[in-house]
Amino acid sequence: MRPRPTGLLLAGGRGQRMGGVDKGLQHYQGQPLALQVLARLRPQVDRVLVSANRHQDVYAEWCDTVLADRLADYPGPLAGIDAALCGLGADEWLLTAACDLPELPLDLGDRLAAGLAGRPAAIARSGGRLHPTCALLHASLGPGLAAYLADGGRRVQAWLLEQCHAAVVDFDDAAAFRNVNTLEDLNGPA
Repeated sequence: MRPRPTGLLLAGGRGQRMGGVDKGLQHYQGQPLALQVLARLRPQVDRVLVSANRHQDVYAEWCDTVLADRLADYPGPLAGIDAALCGLGADEWLLTAACDLPELPLDLGDRLAAGLAGRPAAIARSGGRLHPTCALLHASLGPGLAAYLADGGRRVQAWLLEQCHAAVVDFDDAAAFRNVNTLEDLNGPA
């Protein structure tokens, strides 16, 4: 039986599609996006980390540990994943989710674990679309990710599929992976 993974909420981005605001702190249906995702992620994991490069004091109130990117040039979600993987024990797993997925599946971790098929990573797919920030990753992927970033790699999906050979796990409910990416989305339908 696999131990419960560590959870990682990815909230370290620049929020460019939201005009530069901290996306995780924006209210959606009366509550910060990050809190909504954390409420769905927390029951699936042993502990919760948040990748955040600003407002770390706020995020610290909601999780076990806040991590800043180890790289200074905002290389995207992979930088947050890199920071988390480097702090895991050799046989630990990391379950990742972006801060803009308020309907994150409550069984994301279990379903990804069931679909691993002996691989060190699995990612979600719904409606024919991959969701690379919704992934289950083994700690052994850390050194390879650090090398990928050092070589200028930035694409989460490319790293997961081409470097990690991640398993792809299908989910039926596409609405569960609906991103709240823009200020207009904050006021849109659930």
